[in-house]
Amino acid sequence: MGMHDGHRERVRQEFLSAGLDSFPDHKVLELLLYPVLPRMDTNPIAHRLIETFGSFSAVFDAPYEELVKVPGVGRQTAVLIKLIPGLHKRYLLDKEARGVVLDSPEAAGNYIRTRFVGATQEMVYVVCLDSKCKVLLTKRVSEGSVHATEINIRRIAEIVLRSGAAFVVMAHNHPGGLALPSPDDVASTRKMVEALRLIGIQLIDHIVVADGDFISMAQSGSLSQIFCD
Repeated sequence: MGMHDGHRERVRQEFLSAGLDSFPDHKVLELLLYPVLPRMDTNPIAHRLIETFGSFSAVFDAPYEELVKVPGVGRQTAVLIKLIPGLHKRYLLDKEARGVVLDSPEAAGNYIRTRFVGATQEMVYVVCLDSKCKVLLTKRVSEGSVHATEINIRRIAEIVLRSGAAFVVMAHNHPGGLALPSPDDVASTRKMVEALRLIGIQLIDHIVVADGDFISMAQSGSLSQIFCD
């Protein structure tokens, strides 16, 4: 057993029995770095990282190019550190999606608008639902204009069929604009309704998001006829 093995095993057992709540920040980093630095004492490296960037969270927000400048941090270590925030986001989104039921415009809008936080360009999402409106899959289908309709219809049809969905909710954003459907939004949505109807799937709503606000096209006055034809 190497000089660090006994210490590492104690730290691992402490984590497995009690979790991370009692761990100071540097000790969390120390444990995280064990697999990529099997022969090194990761405690001073963990301290160095926090001292260099100023806080625990700042370590994970630091650019890759800055991380590899810290003594003891190689490419593999920097990649692992950069992986954690994205992994955390993916975990939360996946956990949030499992078992979620979108049985109202409010539920659909609140569920999807978080995907557009910080977005500076237009994006299109599709949410596939089963026959009880439970989320099966949420997928970004394009970046750029929602009005590249032919591309979106083909991609969305493929995604929806693979998911086994009964219902679909579309969503797109108006960066820097208002959460109001444009005439082009209405026309694109009508085409999508018809295309999905041909393969036996119902588009039940199209959510337009802007600046954290949203509007349901299924619920908004004259537009409701698109979904009720």
